[in-house]
Amino acid sequence: MTTVIIRTTARILAPFIQLFGLYVIVHGPISPGGGFQGGVIVGASLILLALSYDLASAEARAGHAIRIAMDSTGSLLFAGIGLLSLLAGGVFMDYGIIPLPLPAAQVRALMILLIGMAIGVHIMALVSTLFLHMAEDHE
Repeated sequence: MTTVIIRTTARILAPFIQLFGLYVIVHGPISPGGGFQGGVIVGASLILLALSYDLASAEARAGHAIRIAMDSTGSLLFAGIGLLSLLAGGVFMDYGIIPLPLPAAQVRALMILLIGMAIGVHIMALVSTLFLHMAEDHE
């Protein structure tokens, strides 16, 4: 049982934590951080909300099927970007060979950003799923 103060604080802080996680994901190619770190931060904000309310409401808002879909989407996007370079005649994850109407450096930067976002979505879903599965066992 949590208090109103804890719930209100968590509800106020969660969007800022998630925004910081997205910042870490987006700025991963040019600064320390990236998809994994940002995904863990966003996942931790979801854990904060689950702890401040209750597990049943967390499971109701982000059910198992939603988390599996997000996990799969991140993994498929990661693999899809790698396969794009294979289909373009390069090697796996050779971003510069992907035929887009942009200079090769911009294509690389865009693909690295998309990879970071895919990893972030995958890790966020994984972290929240692991927490909810471990918490279910102790109820």
